[in-house]
Amino acid sequence: MIRRLNSDRRGPPAREARGVVVFLHGYGADGADLLGLAEPLAPHLPGIAFHAPDAPEPCRMGGFGRQWFPIPWIDGSSEVEAGAGLARAAADLDAYLDAILAAEGLAAGRLALVGFSQGSMMALQVAPRRAAALAGVVAFSGRLLQPDRLAAEALTRPPVLLVHGDADEVVPFADMGRAGVALDAAGFEVQGHVMRGTGHGIAPDGLGAAVAFLRAVLPEG
Repeated sequence: MIRRLNSDRRGPPAREARGVVVFLHGYGADGADLLGLAEPLAPHLPGIAFHAPDAPEPCRMGGFGRQWFPIPWIDGSSEVEAGAGLARAAADLDAYLDAILAAEGLAAGRLALVGFSQGSMMALQVAPRRAAALAGVVAFSGRLLQPDRLAAEALTRPPVLLVHGDADEVVPFADMGRAGVALDAAGFEVQGHVMRGTGHGIAPDGLGAAVAFLRAVLPEG
């Protein structure tokens, strides 16, 4: 059963936007955690609507936050639970994206995903497996899950920007390189940006790289 994702929106009135950016938050946060990025991004992306859903599950570690799927080395869940959670969350997100495109009256090629941490994992999991290619994916401080299955399961290959801090203490910086190698081998156009001296977060230079990428992949008209 598909779960409906609670979501908030910023930008032009519905069906008047020329494109959409969907923010996917990290483990233990919620949609509001990234929706604040709409304010600095909007002047550089005129006519773009910004959506930020909450992940479908309460975080197992407690608090107000949400999770897309459990993480064994953090919350003590099993690998089986994590895999099942990923598959279920991917179906939820896929349906959510369909609903957003329908509500905005836009084609898939006018929607870009911007994820952080676990949200980046979701973006890299879902975007390639959609039948119609999205405009692109920006993955901050994330990881490519199931890289060995990517080439066989990818239905589309939207451009990808990987952004990672080289002092990340949560998701190892080396995961950026691993994701880049796997995406390149599977035929994706991949760009990378290293946030020097940055931990598990988004530095101004990384946000600037994301803006340039989004301006390039989202159609003007």
